[in-house]
Amino acid sequence: MFSRLSIPTPFQVGPVNAYLAGRTIVDPGPDSDESWDALTEGLAARDLAPGDLDRALITHPHPDHFGAAKRLREAGVEVLAAPATAQIVGAFEDRLEYEQSYFSELFAAHGMSESTASTVVDLPQAYLPYAPDCEIDRTLADGETLEVADDTITAEAVEGHAAGELLFTFEAAGGERAIVGDHVLGEVTPNPLLQPPAEQGGERPRVLPAYNDSLETLRTREFDQFLPGHGDRIDDPLGRIDEMLAAHEDRTENVRALVEEPITATAVMEGLFDDLPVTEYFPAMSEAIGHLDVLEARGAVASFEDEDGLVRYEAA
Repeated sequence: MFSRLSIPTPFQVGPVNAYLAGRTIVDPGPDSDESWDALTEGLAARDLAPGDLDRALITHPHPDHFGAAKRLREAGVEVLAAPATAQIVGAFEDRLEYEQSYFSELFAAHGMSESTASTVVDLPQAYLPYAPDCEIDRTLADGETLEVADDTITAEAVEGHAAGELLFTFEAAGGERAIVGDHVLGEVTPNPLLQPPAEQGGERPRVLPAYNDSLETLRTREFDQFLPGHGDRIDDPLGRIDEMLAAHEDRTENVRALVEEPITATAVMEGLFDDLPVTEYFPAMSEAIGHLDVLEARGAVASFEDEDGLVRYEAA
């Protein structure tokens, strides 16, 4: 039903997959001239121009997936996404400023020096040229269906990798399939990046526990193929989910072993990763705090604030 267009990105992750069926495209890629040229050439090979498309669907609000949506919208294409994604991509720079303010305080509270935290949260500024604000024309509710190329697809909300994630599921060749964005990848285990509260002053989402729950739910389904945001299609979806959950469990055990005495999340990060460049601190802190969240939810560790105002974790 869907054909894949490989779109180059300027990011370390490499090319992103856009998927086309009829006049509907999913995840058109980032906003760069190279990416746009690849997208328009892919469409031209199918006798389409950007303005011939009816709509663009966005799986989640990361620049490599949604950045080109503004150009498509200016060409007359309707852009659809989940409500949380709509809020983020409609004011992406404002969202980044909110995240920078929140995480600079969070990382300092978890043991990172203020100067290092400032450097870490400033790094995503590099994404802004590739992610212009784009108004979403229509939001998609969990379970909402769309007619695409004479077939029906269903938008399904999932949690963990990013705010406002959607899968697009459909029947094909007698089986159930899904465009999964970065929720499941074939070659690497996606890192559920830390997210700030949806509203200032709210509770921080516990993304890794939510991600594990989401994967557990997906493994109860009879999927026979996933179409991921990066890399080749996944022909053994349930097996891949099992591998990912096992990798998460191994890392959780590694973190538990580090909590021999009260310890900060920054020290846990340093225990997990040797000689880590500062450019990798955000995903590494996401792993450290995420697995501590899992252990805390299980009652295996407990967090407390020490006399210096730092958050520490101890075995429960």
